[in-house]
Amino acid sequence: MSLWSRHACPVVQPSRDLAALRAEVRAIESAGAAKRRECLPFGIDEIDRRLDGGGLPLAALHEVTGQRPGLSDDAAACLFAAGIAARRQGQVLWALARRDLFAPGLAQAGLGPDRVIYAECRTDEDVLAVMEEGLRHGGLGAVIGEIGRAAMASTRRLQLAAEERGTVALMLKRWRKAGEDPLAPASAAVTRWRIGCAPSSPLPALDGIGRPRWRIELARQRGGPPFQWIMEASDAQGRLALFAEPAHRTPAAGRISRAA
Repeated sequence: MSLWSRHACPVVQPSRDLAALRAEVRAIESAGAAKRRECLPFGIDEIDRRLDGGGLPLAALHEVTGQRPGLSDDAAACLFAAGIAARRQGQVLWALARRDLFAPGLAQAGLGPDRVIYAECRTDEDVLAVMEEGLRHGGLGAVIGEIGRAAMASTRRLQLAAEERGTVALMLKRWRKAGEDPLAPASAAVTRWRIGCAPSSPLPALDGIGRPRWRIELARQRGGPPFQWIMEASDAQGRLALFAEPAHRTPAAGRISRAA
């Protein structure tokens, strides 16, 4: 008698346990995909319907910079990011390498000092490491980091960490040299924004200026085209307001469309 006839190899049949395991894996994958598709709408139809998914994708990395080098546009970009973070639940981790963040200004954009955890870093590399650690923690409402440069590999790591734990990551890219566009290097970020100051409207029947205006440029979005708008800056709830005659439209008689 041969060895094969004495020790026949058993036929393996798919078991109920294996089928259940496969079903569980599919459920986990579906839940992860749904989490990656979750979006934070701006609450303004003119903006949200032009964003893939109907809002700012969460569980993703987004880059924000000023349109031009200078304190005004730098501050506008900072407050734009703060307004997004303000509309998320939970604490916000803010990693920075310069001590020039103005807490009362963040509060005016809806992000109060009791919600912000500041992490002072020495280098861009330290900021990136703190951002990744915060994203992988999974218990934060948002993670913000201020840097000058980030390699493609670093942005991929942050994007993967944001997807894994479902936390929005906002990278503020600061101008370091006037001739070097912070958004020029390749990046894995899902959206990339340029924010600049625009003349504010005068207050009716009063001497003074109204709510600040920003030029908002969506320079790149994954799955959709770029756009530009003129908006009123973030209010105390982190919400923007869009004029009826934004930059990408023909000027028309003006009313202001406000977020709910």
